[in-house]
Amino acid sequence: MFRVFTWLADRLTFGVLGLDAATRSGSAVHFFIEDVTKIFALLVTVIFVMGLFRSALSPTRVRTYLEGRSRWAAYFMAVGLGAVTPFCSCSSVPLFIGFVEAGIPLGATMAFLIASPMINEVAVALLLTLLGWKLTALYVATGLVVGVLGGALIDGLGLERWVEDYVWKIRVGAAPTATGHRSMRARAVFAWGEVSEIVGRIWMYVLLGVGLGAALHGFVPEDFFARWAGAGNPLAVPLAVVAGVPMYANATGIVPVAEALLGKGVPVGTVLALMMSVVALSLPEMIILRKVLKARMLGVFAGYLALAFVTVGYLFNAIWL
Repeated sequence: MFRVFTWLADRLTFGVLGLDAATRSGSAVHFFIEDVTKIFALLVTVIFVMGLFRSALSPTRVRTYLEGRSRWAAYFMAVGLGAVTPFCSCSSVPLFIGFVEAGIPLGATMAFLIASPMINEVAVALLLTLLGWKLTALYVATGLVVGVLGGALIDGLGLERWVEDYVWKIRVGAAPTATGHRSMRARAVFAWGEVSEIVGRIWMYVLLGVGLGAALHGFVPEDFFARWAGAGNPLAVPLAVVAGVPMYANATGIVPVAEALLGKGVPVGTVLALMMSVVALSLPEMIILRKVLKARMLGVFAGYLALAFVTVGYLFNAIWL
């Protein structure tokens, strides 16, 4: 199915550009062309299809589905909805306010905010095609578990007092909504608008991610990663989590980097820890959430995520040998 992208990369890299497959530059350029064409084709296709689905699923309806549920049911529904509603960091604050205003438990709200950036249909499609179903299943399962346990922990600690006071006083949820289109034509227009909006927002991160992945694939010696990020370095996993904090990318942009790192022999757990840190623990995400969470709450949230990611990294490094 995806051989056409390999064929296209072969033609452009070795035919049009005249590069040698045995050289580092040839390998890097081939990686870049193949992944860019594949990722953007997947982006357009998957976002359009899911846009048809989301044309009838607004954040307002998400809140409605979660209202009145038991806490554990709300946690699982929240992470499940988070997996199919890939809201970006800029939506975190209005979504948070809207959920709180609707009376949804704080833990379910935080579970949603953990799962939504970590797991979305585009990232799953890319992981499935680039890295295989086993790693994809591990990544999705880990994101769901981290979201559910995070929500339960926050509710168990009773941290509502560490949400900014003004949030509890807001009576209107300011989350962006789909309009509930009825006709297929209207839904298709909405879906194409989703494609334009999402691709327009993340295309630069995709190119940066693929470019970094290509550079790692073609120019960085394998012994470098074996020395600093290999199984022999016991600090590789926490260092990967720390390295993800200053980075700003979504799951789509970090997948090519993960692909290149795995190709260089970096252990699966270390790569997963980096991916999850970049998409859920990045500094820009924390700055945005600070608008609705007090410093103590933000510290607990970030600390839990960091501990969870390090634990997951070590666990998968131990079992994926």
